[in-house]
Amino acid sequence: MELSTTVSELRYALDTFFFLMSGALVMWMAAGFAMLEAGLVRSKNTTEILTKNLCLYAIACTTYLVVGYNIMYVDNTAGGIMPSIGALIGTQSEGADHSLESDFFFQVVFVATAMSVVSGAVAERMKLWSFLVFSVILTAFIYPMEGYWTWGGGFLSEAGFSDFAGSGIVHMAGASAALAGVLLLGARKGKYGKKGQIYPIPGSNMPLATLGTFILWFGWFGFNGGSQLMISDFENATAVGQIFLNTNAAAAAGAITALFVCKTTWGKADLTMILNGALAGLVAITADPLSPSPLAAVSIGALAGGIVVFSIVAFDKIKIDDPVGAISVHGVCGLFGLMVVPFNNPDATFGAQLFGAVVIFAWVFGSSLVVWSILKTTMGIRVTEDEELEGMDVHDCGIDAYPEFVSVK
Repeated sequence: MELSTTVSELRYALDTFFFLMSGALVMWMAAGFAMLEAGLVRSKNTTEILTKNLCLYAIACTTYLVVGYNIMYVDNTAGGIMPSIGALIGTQSEGADHSLESDFFFQVVFVATAMSVVSGAVAERMKLWSFLVFSVILTAFIYPMEGYWTWGGGFLSEAGFSDFAGSGIVHMAGASAALAGVLLLGARKGKYGKKGQIYPIPGSNMPLATLGTFILWFGWFGFNGGSQLMISDFENATAVGQIFLNTNAAAAAGAITALFVCKTTWGKADLTMILNGALAGLVAITADPLSPSPLAAVSIGALAGGIVVFSIVAFDKIKIDDPVGAISVHGVCGLFGLMVVPFNNPDATFGAQLFGAVVIFAWVFGSSLVVWSILKTTMGIRVTEDEELEGMDVHDCGIDAYPEFVSVK
């Protein structure tokens, strides 16, 4: 066997393994979302939110395999709008850097991430089965369409839109779908008063929420690092190291900024805001974790950590009830991440970034609003007032997450 052939096979094996391990890290983010959301909802809704997170992951893996990946990547016209519609993942291209199967696995966990954003925002009052039906449509069709326009080589890609690992394509898209659902769903009972009062509804388990945030932070190294797509040569290996550094720096800066904003605004270190500050930094740097210097990454994360606090407060003031702050973290900070890309990447322009952001939001929000409206008319999307009061665990699952302790006298 020639030396060049051996080297080529070794690089193929290494890049495939890198893809698979990065995908496994992103898959672990499903656990992070589950723990974060389980900690930020009330105890009576914990089993149901865990059921949602497990089932949406299973649904995403199935629908994206059957049709979604094909829509996004297989046999599409460069610069086009309408994808080819087929089934399964196509065939391995000759001379590829990694296996087709590893590429599918890495992509499918991103789809699940977008859907996970939705589950927290609609928590504590949405019907389980309506949510699962929507999960099928988002992961099979809505997400793959905008994925083709961007990462699949469609018209947004041709227009110069740049989103390295998915601040807009994944995170803002998930938030856009969530916003459409929340607007039709309405707020939880007791969240807002008739005279504009805002009543906090504390989460049930801060240790779980914190664990979930650390899991997401950890998984994000695969999310951003794996998006380099290769690691088998000097240039790409160095780039992956830079991406890891910048990803971590942005998250840390986001948490620190949120801490200081909370202290200066309310005199308290609000843990939920600090957790969201770290996640905001991660979302913002995802649009381009490679081009910025480490100090620029710190600045991006710090700004996002401040933005998310004020965004969560602003949504509450206009009575948009988001129990976990998902729309602010993934939507507002996803948009922020897209728009700061040109400051560090000379190949990106503000016009192309804004165009891409508007198209992604309009498509995902608009199509999601239609789907949610159909579900509201047919199946209904909101549980009854009695079911909401009793809790989703009893109504949907029949299992309490935290069986009550029996006191012995």
